[in-house]
Amino acid sequence: TGFLAAGLFLAPIINGGKDPKFQKLGVDLLFYALLFLVVGSFIGEYMAIAGKMETSTSFWLGHQGYEYIELGRVWQLILFVGLVIWMALVLRGFVGGFKADGDKNLLAIFTASAIAVGLFYGAGLFYGQRSPLPVMEYWRWWVVHLWVEGFFEVFATASLAFVFASLGLVGKKFATYSTLASASLFLIGGIPGTFHHLYFAGTTTPIMAVGASFSALEVVPLVLLGAEAFHQYSLQFAQSWAKNLKWPLYCFIAVAFWNMLGAGVFGFLINPPLFLFYIQGLNTTSVHGHAALFGVYGFLALGFVWLVALYLFKGQEFNDKLMKVGFWSLNAGLMLMILASLLPIGLYQAVAAIDVGMWYARSAEFLQMDHLQNLRWLRMIGDTIFIIGGVCFFIQILKFIAGSCGCKAKA
Repeated sequence: TGFLAAGLFLAPIINGGKDPKFQKLGVDLLFYALLFLVVGSFIGEYMAIAGKMETSTSFWLGHQGYEYIELGRVWQLILFVGLVIWMALVLRGFVGGFKADGDKNLLAIFTASAIAVGLFYGAGLFYGQRSPLPVMEYWRWWVVHLWVEGFFEVFATASLAFVFASLGLVGKKFATYSTLASASLFLIGGIPGTFHHLYFAGTTTPIMAVGASFSALEVVPLVLLGAEAFHQYSLQFAQSWAKNLKWPLYCFIAVAFWNMLGAGVFGFLINPPLFLFYIQGLNTTSVHGHAALFGVYGFLALGFVWLVALYLFKGQEFNDKLMKVGFWSLNAGLMLMILASLLPIGLYQAVAAIDVGMWYARSAEFLQMDHLQNLRWLRMIGDTIFIIGGVCFFIQILKFIAGSCGCKAKA
């Protein structure tokens, strides 16, 4: 939702500061369709998991049984249609940008990434209820890797490049180069980068090695862009305009850090062929999943939320103490979840998988040992700190809304 909002928010900015005709109607319809989709799919998934839905019906309205694209096929189709509508709404806003003078390379890459985000989720529709597992896994990883880790990576880099260039934090030429580098790395290595996932479809070791190498390269441009933004931000922080954008920019800088650690280091930890054989599917995978999913996409979405909030609630400022506690609690909580619980459990499992076998490392007999139970309870420390961060951010949004109502009442 944060990504969709960011695209719709940036579209009129690129279009010269105005929305195309009937854009508001389209955005409103998309919002209510998304609300219907989320509520409907969650109800369906719950009923399927709770055994309150027939197995034959579950594939269509309940739970498909596959991680990451678990929502029923009907909900999956609605989501795909919604993404196509979003794509059309965003592209309508890009038209004005192509008519304006100046370099169009960054906009061209951004446009291509928006089209890919809209269309490539459709790969998840290329298998059926009774497709063989290797066929299903192949298309599922198109969604998980190509759609999320590929096209979204380019979309994220392009959108951040537009934001940073507009704020003067990076030069437009550098922003364009970073985005082109991201797109090039993906186009050259995106499909080979998916190969490390095809371990589950029975592919060979050399193919997995190629996939692991190319997959590791995809995080580089976003890290470089974040590092450059941090450098420029440090130079310009004394200016009053930068102070109000402190927390959105902090979220974007956190994206660069977690992209390097979560997607880069922890992602590559489980990607080489030898590691795929022994530790893929253990808690080591959860380490990568938590750090990359929230660290990169979570903080990126939050950064977009704060940018939009500043636009919607003009004249209001962040509560610096509240935001400081929120931001650092989210980072510290996520780090503690990983270092105090997920990673140690994953390393214990790795030793067990090497000594005995994967079946043993994932068994209840092994996972219910006292020291592993204690490590799971230790995660509560990180979880609690993380929740505090989320509550602080939520309170800040409520303060913005309350302040806006107060301003209207005074007016």
